[in-house]
Amino acid sequence: MNIVFAIATGILFGMGIFQLLRRDLIKAAMGFGILFTAINLLFLSVGAYDGTVAPYVDANNQMRGQSSDPLVQALLLTAIVISFGSYALLLGMIAVSSRRFKTVDSDEVDHLKG
Repeated sequence: MNIVFAIATGILFGMGIFQLLRRDLIKAAMGFGILFTAINLLFLSVGAYDGTVAPYVDANNQMRGQSSDPLVQALLLTAIVISFGSYALLLGMIAVSSRRFKTVDSDEVDHLKG
């Protein structure tokens, strides 16, 4: 199952970076969303499963005191909140830029040159 997570994370990272390099600002914002999803999947795949047993079961199939690893849950929750906040800020900046310059193409926004 780890190879599936690795392949899916790699594909999502590649798609996100490809979309970030586009000239259209909307497609670049979609690339940020895909990249944030890839980061969350990476956190999930790295910390949730160690390859032999689930994190809440020891080698003798006895339940541990914890139900799961709390560090991974905290990192995922923090990453999701930060990604939503930064994605909302990015979409707001694109909305203001498209209204001001009447385009979403990053090459046509040349009023920023000094």
